[in-house]
Amino acid sequence: MGSQSNAVSRSQNDTAAPPTINVLTLNCWGLKFLSKYRTERLSEIGNRIASYSPQLDIVGLQECWTFGDYLAIRERTQHSLPYAKFYHSGTFGGGLAYFSRWPIIDSSMFRYPLNGRPTAFFRGDWYVGKGVACATIQLPDGKHVEVFNTHLHAPYEREPNDSYICHRTAQAWEIAKLMRAASQRGSLVLGLGDFNMVPLSFAHVLIESRGGVKDVWRVAKPGSSVGKSNHPPEIERRKRMNEVAVSDVESCLRDHGHTCDSVLNTWRWSQEDQKRLEKGTDRHIEGTDADPNSYRLDYIFFSGIGQGWKVADVKVVFTERHPELLCSLSDHFAVHATIERSRAHPPTPVGVEVHAALHYASTNDPKEELADFDDKDFDTVLSKQPTYQYVGKDFYNDILAMIHKYNLRERKQRRWRCLHFLGSALVSIGCFVAVWWSPNYVSFILILLSSLGLMAGTVDGLIGLLFVGSELRALAEFEWEVRNALQLAGGPVQTDRALKDWYD
Repeated sequence: MGSQSNAVSRSQNDTAAPPTINVLTLNCWGLKFLSKYRTERLSEIGNRIASYSPQLDIVGLQECWTFGDYLAIRERTQHSLPYAKFYHSGTFGGGLAYFSRWPIIDSSMFRYPLNGRPTAFFRGDWYVGKGVACATIQLPDGKHVEVFNTHLHAPYEREPNDSYICHRTAQAWEIAKLMRAASQRGSLVLGLGDFNMVPLSFAHVLIESRGGVKDVWRVAKPGSSVGKSNHPPEIERRKRMNEVAVSDVESCLRDHGHTCDSVLNTWRWSQEDQKRLEKGTDRHIEGTDADPNSYRLDYIFFSGIGQGWKVADVKVVFTERHPELLCSLSDHFAVHATIERSRAHPPTPVGVEVHAALHYASTNDPKEELADFDDKDFDTVLSKQPTYQYVGKDFYNDILAMIHKYNLRERKQRRWRCLHFLGSALVSIGCFVAVWWSPNYVSFILILLSSLGLMAGTVDGLIGLLFVGSELRALAEFEWEVRNALQLAGGPVQTDRALKDWYD
């Protein structure tokens, strides 16, 4: 406790504005009963956070599900990161936590209105209470950093056939609103987490455009990958950038920020290779080995461009293994970014990345020398890849079409669930009537079938009437906001008549 007090005292006595802020985000894969070596791995993650150089200032974790694991990390990091917060949410928690060098003066947990379905219990998204862990951190000079840590709904199919794309888009919309409001309050905004999206996907563009933030990796390396090597957008990007068809391990980490499904991660190995590792037979991975399935799901967003801040460095970290178990620390790698104050206003990347961006974005000769350009021009360079500061009417119309399609699907589901309830009730009544003319063993079977059928029908009916009804109303709120944004962008005037179908 003495050393913790000293650390707190030093932090409070230092009233100078910090020249840099070192931020780290990690999905630490801490599923209780399901994640292998959970306790050992998360304890070691705490050790790595505490000993990391340069010293970390703000850490956001996802999938830290149990309070015990949080406390284990807290114990190891309290000297360098004396302030922390574990967020409680949903049936099994939110899995989100912060560790900070500076005081957390305010916090809240924002639950996503749309977050999976209770019938998909084998996926668990609906039960864990996903949302945004919001924290206001006070810097030594009295200014505020507002941090938003999240874990968006997992994709179970590739876009645009992902049945949960509407949920994830609505979640991206919600966190973008939170970040934009914080930025309007004058705070420096940081968005951390496992966003379960690839760069330049629908949710990614939505967060940047509506949230007024930038993806730090693409600020530093705007020509980086936009998905797995075999995804069509990434294939096209590599052609335009004259890159090899499949990057190697080192390039995926250094240049493209791939945090998931890396061949370097032992939890992505085959079951046979994992069993051999447990028995002491390792699999050696070279930096020059091809890494076709890795991609980027973990992000740090910030609003500092134009506010006197710049991205000094960004990299994938925690790729090392557990010292005793020899397994990776998580099924994701971490992302570390150094944000520093900039005399230039606003900062821009220099060198190879800028030339690569223009090569990709322009039909001009990519070897043409570049002059310095302002923030508007910089946004234009990124937007043609495209990374947008502003989106137009077509973008909002695409969201509305997505909502409409999902609305029809859920209404159909509700009808079937309600019909299932009515059918099971009629069958149950019929079974009880048939008991009067049936032998004993037949009566038992009829009563058993009646009871089980009515139970299943009742559950289905309740889901249809209660859950789907609340989901449709959450969709109606989302739809109104999108229509309003479309109107402000020059689209048709918003009318309540447009929402009539939601309530009929």
